[in-house]
Amino acid sequence: MADDRLLLGIDIGTSSSKGVLADFAGRIIAEHTVLHGFDIPQPGWAEQDADAVWWRDFCAISRALIAKAEVDANRIAGVAASAIAPTMLPLDEHYRPLRPAILYGIDARAGDEIAEMSAALGEDEIFARTGQLLSAQSVGPKALWYRKNQPELFNKTRKIVTAATYLVFKLTDKFVVDNYVAPYFTPFFDARQLAWRKDWVEQVCPLDWLPETGWSVERAGEVTGQAASETGIPRGTPVAVGTADALAEAVAAGAVSDGDLMVMYGTTLFLIQTTAKYRPHRDLWASVHLQPDAAILAAGLSTSGALLSWFRDELAGDERIEGEARGENAFALLSERAAETPAGSAGLVTLPYFSGERTPINDIHAKGLFFGLTLSHSRAHLYRSCLEGIAYGLRHNIEAMERADAIPQRLVAIGGGASDALWLQVCSDVTGLPQDVPAETIGAAYGDAYIAGMASGIFSDFGPLRETWVKIAQRIQPNLETKPMYDELYAVYRDLYRDNRRHMRRLSQVLHQEDLGNATAKT
Repeated sequence: MADDRLLLGIDIGTSSSKGVLADFAGRIIAEHTVLHGFDIPQPGWAEQDADAVWWRDFCAISRALIAKAEVDANRIAGVAASAIAPTMLPLDEHYRPLRPAILYGIDARAGDEIAEMSAALGEDEIFARTGQLLSAQSVGPKALWYRKNQPELFNKTRKIVTAATYLVFKLTDKFVVDNYVAPYFTPFFDARQLAWRKDWVEQVCPLDWLPETGWSVERAGEVTGQAASETGIPRGTPVAVGTADALAEAVAAGAVSDGDLMVMYGTTLFLIQTTAKYRPHRDLWASVHLQPDAAILAAGLSTSGALLSWFRDELAGDERIEGEARGENAFALLSERAAETPAGSAGLVTLPYFSGERTPINDIHAKGLFFGLTLSHSRAHLYRSCLEGIAYGLRHNIEAMERADAIPQRLVAIGGGASDALWLQVCSDVTGLPQDVPAETIGAAYGDAYIAGMASGIFSDFGPLRETWVKIAQRIQPNLETKPMYDELYAVYRDLYRDNRRHMRRLSQVLHQEDLGNATAKT
């Protein structure tokens, strides 16, 4: 008799959470999505409630999947969760959240702490030990910000975790973070030794506040009785250590071989290239993979889907109303009209730095910019220019990877934006590179299901993933006729940041002084 057991994968993203139940051949038996938001208490900040969003979504999705599939929950052979990372969530002595989690690189509050830690520890030493420089993506400066700015809460803290760690704790009562995410706790983790740096950690907090570390595909524990009652997953079900959403996305895309570059089109744009060797680069993020003997080189734009959502909400009211009347998505209408405008948006160039920027410029003070506006430009030109600005950022990061001797051999597109034909085409046209699009684009949750299979002993390697789980539905080929024009506009894109960087920093200083003035007025 064929094995009828199932694998459960759930991913908690920035703007939505998704889950799948899949059989051992990769066939999706049920899927479910829950939408949510995140809070922006003030410019440059981004937060999310761990219980009201992460755990609530996880429980709702697990129960919905079991109900949709109409299966006996005892058929679930393993579960894995992924989530946005790295986040900074402090827990009290009862392991309850003390405040909303501070999110990854889209939260740029810790600029002063980045400078302070870089000066105290030395950038060269930080890079040598951790494989990364401090940036808005790093947990360390955010933990220091927390200690300095919320001392009463800090004194009640007993653990500092990231999102997937919190979910695994809620499922198993165990605190563990995977070796892929731990390096993003910069400067706390020694990526070469795969261990916390006690001397650096304890300059901010006690070492025992941080979770244990392990490989993503290892078993963290089993579902407890309490978790079983909340999620519907049977007690004793194996739970994987899990990982970040981006690495789970790479698994879902089958981008796990040396030279594979996963391009995740989501709220942010995130890139993961699998490499045979650990290749740290000062402009990028280096880490290990799901298990030993492989590594990754990662990069990320701070805003991509978030920029498009901002455009829809603030500048495309007509498309929203028309879309609702026609039963269509406003993004579909925006893309349809942008596709009718010429490549290059009639000379309009957008810097997509609407929440600072991560790699390769790593500048929390970077600002968004529409350059080249004329009275002849329309809303469609503006939207297309946003897509092109994101594509220029993608190209910038690919060039940085090439400088790190990690030349992509294959691009695989995944995430919610992978269903946007124009967005994919623009990115291929700007980079001059083709992109494979898998048949299943539900994303990280599908990769989580495979990780659950590895943690529960169903799979020992990526063989079944390549053979039966991931099927390529189409290949996007670049339009080489537009390449010379995009090369020229890309050069303008690069110069715009270089020439305006000092003005961006000056604006940040003005805004900081204004925030200080407002805070003083309130007291």
